[in-house]
Amino acid sequence: MRDESNTSPPLTEWDDADLVRAMATGNTHAMAELYDRYSRPVFSFALRLLEDRHHAEELLQEVFFRAWRQGDKFSDRRGSFISWLLSITHNMAIDEIRKQNRRPKRVGSDDPVMLLNSLEDDAPAVEDQAVQATIHAQVRNAMDALPEPQRMAIELAYFQGMTQREIAEIQGEPLGTIKTRLRLGVRKLREHLADQGVENL
Repeated sequence: MRDESNTSPPLTEWDDADLVRAMATGNTHAMAELYDRYSRPVFSFALRLLEDRHHAEELLQEVFFRAWRQGDKFSDRRGSFISWLLSITHNMAIDEIRKQNRRPKRVGSDDPVMLLNSLEDDAPAVEDQAVQATIHAQVRNAMDALPEPQRMAIELAYFQGMTQREIAEIQGEPLGTIKTRLRLGVRKLREHLADQGVENL
């Protein structure tokens, strides 16, 4: 792990995984850098779910506080930090919506890949759970085989419900680049899954 010294690069040059590890040890400067990088997309996502600016601002602070406390649970082998952070945002927003006895706003895409998110919510039989666990493993393997830019774009679009424009802003890339990454990534993902016998995903 990097350490903050006169010879190390500034925090703005650290990758997310190093910053998260530093944050997990109590480094508030690392947490501040991560906040600077990702507070905007977290707030945007929270606002889309809660439809209330005040509650979204409160949730933003709570999300980063939880990320700070649970930073040791993050693994960059499972996905990008922003995907992990937005998963926390989604879960906390749903909890808040339930407290308010409101139905969550639907976000995301009608693309069949989105159906993967609901597999565990249907209370299937034991046999179906085994099939679903296999599919989840195959999807994760297929995702891991993608180039990092394509994998991150798919995670943000299809698993976190972000728009292509929001992804372009997060990654600092032209909108056309993001559209190309998504198109190529989804094509490769489906080809890989088809080779594994998983159809219609």
